[in-house]
Amino acid sequence: MAERDAAPPAGHAAPPPVVSDRLGYRVKRLLLGPPLVTEQLTREKLSNPMALGVLASDCISSTAYGTEEILRILVPVAGIAAFSLLMPVTGAILLVLVLLTFAYRDVVSVYTRAGGSYVVARENFGPRVAQIAAVALLVDYIVTVAVQTAAGTDALISLAHLTGKGYTGIDHLKLPLTAAVVVVLMYGNLRGIREAGRAFAAPAYLFVLAIALVLAVGLARGLTGGLPRADVHAAGAVPLGSSDGGFLYGASLFMVLRAFANGGSSLTGLEAISNSVSAFRSPQGVNARRTLTVMSCVLGVMVLGVSALAHVTHAVPFEDGNPTVIAQEAHLVFGDGWAGTLGLVYVQLATALVLYTGANTPFTGFPFLASFVAEDRFLPRQLTRRGHRLAFSNGIICLTVVSLALVLVTRANVDKLVALYAIGVFTGFTMAASGMAAHYWRRRESRWKTGVNLTAAVVSALVVVIFAITKFTEGAWLVVVVFPLGVWALIRINREYRQEAEALENVPAFAAERPHWRRHVVYVLVDSLDLATIKALQYAHELRADEVRAVHFVIDETRARHLTARWDESSGTIVPLELVDCPDRRLRHAVAALAARATADGTTALTLLIPRRTYRNPLGRLLHRGTAEEMAKVLEQLPNVAVTILPLDVTSAIERLRAAREAAGESSDHHAP
Repeated sequence: MAERDAAPPAGHAAPPPVVSDRLGYRVKRLLLGPPLVTEQLTREKLSNPMALGVLASDCISSTAYGTEEILRILVPVAGIAAFSLLMPVTGAILLVLVLLTFAYRDVVSVYTRAGGSYVVARENFGPRVAQIAAVALLVDYIVTVAVQTAAGTDALISLAHLTGKGYTGIDHLKLPLTAAVVVVLMYGNLRGIREAGRAFAAPAYLFVLAIALVLAVGLARGLTGGLPRADVHAAGAVPLGSSDGGFLYGASLFMVLRAFANGGSSLTGLEAISNSVSAFRSPQGVNARRTLTVMSCVLGVMVLGVSALAHVTHAVPFEDGNPTVIAQEAHLVFGDGWAGTLGLVYVQLATALVLYTGANTPFTGFPFLASFVAEDRFLPRQLTRRGHRLAFSNGIICLTVVSLALVLVTRANVDKLVALYAIGVFTGFTMAASGMAAHYWRRRESRWKTGVNLTAAVVSALVVVIFAITKFTEGAWLVVVVFPLGVWALIRINREYRQEAEALENVPAFAAERPHWRRHVVYVLVDSLDLATIKALQYAHELRADEVRAVHFVIDETRARHLTARWDESSGTIVPLELVDCPDRRLRHAVAALAARATADGTTALTLLIPRRTYRNPLGRLLHRGTAEEMAKVLEQLPNVAVTILPLDVTSAIERLRAAREAAGESSDHHAP
């Protein structure tokens, strides 16, 4: 027993203390699994098929609502002629898709670090201009989560309506279900990119197969003349306008532009791969370019096919969003039999899954982008830190909170959310394409690439202008206002960081200033006579100061008298206790006044030692109010004053006392009053 308790031999280090995990960490480990070490980061990469499933979900899933958003504008104005106008508008959107695909192929080839249009703009236009791209992408990611999850819920509600299983109250489930999906996506991504990839890749392929099945069966039935049409006058459908004698079949040019802007939502997510190039396996640029090309081809075929099928079947949008156009197409193509119902169920479930998992793409891109912007000191540095499972946890949580707020404010209405969508998306497209045009122009590398990127930039900028004008009163005004405010906020954060760095790095000027101190005085602030105070007094004597004083500010006179009596009786205190009146109970002001008086001569240096009692258990933290940090903030502003906070873990003291009593055979509550 004596040998076990003996001090370790000379030259041998004492064993490190056992540090118990806090409750919060234990809960985190239970929910997220064991932590990943930094060395495992290189293994958290995506293969091309996995990357296509994870990163392309947002892009290809927009097929589920892109065509419907075009018809939602055209049908009330052009009537039946809207289905004829649908194909030219879709063709214009596909032309933009081709231009942007060429532009982003260049982006992922040249800029193999994740960041997309932000990195392109920063390298070619400077960090301040790049904040336009940063705000555009951040807004895009936030709205994407809300749009995709809301559209996914619409797919499920549409299935209930079309299979005859719907009931009056099902629409009330939309908001809570959408919010729940956002929370689930957050949880999946907090566990790490590899597990998120495994969970979120399959739905993309299931959705592509579903649309391919719909188009194949629809083509076969169309060629045989057996493809039915939807009832455009059904209850709840968007009312048809009149096309008699109107311009462009009854639709004004303004309405066509609005439809084109709405249809631009089909291209959202195209930038996702460029924002996550670092998630690919090496060679990252080559793999990202190949995946981007495949994704764009798949998207183009699907958008064209869904629009062509709507053109033939006259699937019309409904005012409340249900059933959706793509759900009506599947229902018309497969028919009402058991096989048709089975096909409809598969298509709608696949659509809901890909829309939900398409909302996962921002959970990959937003944290990476936020970390890059934070590294450039335009966002808080906390966003650069990797969390428990090597994910950028702070960015994931921020994205979740803002997206949930947007879902709640809009009541998960896709049509309202789309009004916030395309401005951010196409602003990012504009910055990326114009940056690549400037890149090739300066290097005189390729006139072809310069021209293509410049054209893509001009077209994307036109879409931004069209959307801002045509959708201004429908919610786009909010984005128009948020953009300049967001850019200003990022620049303001950067200015604060730069000012701090300039002041803190001014080492030579500070080192040249020699202190003129003649005396060093140490004050120990005393609240009560306990272990924390004794520890502070012991530390004060080790500082070898000219004078050590113990000071108690009198707020409660009765308590002060008891403290004085205990102090005089204690053998552990050799420093007299000084009482300072504090009649107005403004403790911080009283401490600051005392420190100012002590250093008023300009030759006295004062060190204030503040004992702080810390508590590991939540109840202890709840029952005791900490004022040490508050006093330190005030005192550190005074010249010739240094503040040191000396913590004492009260929970450990309790455990040691309990262990000593148990060793002595006493009850743990033996001395309880």
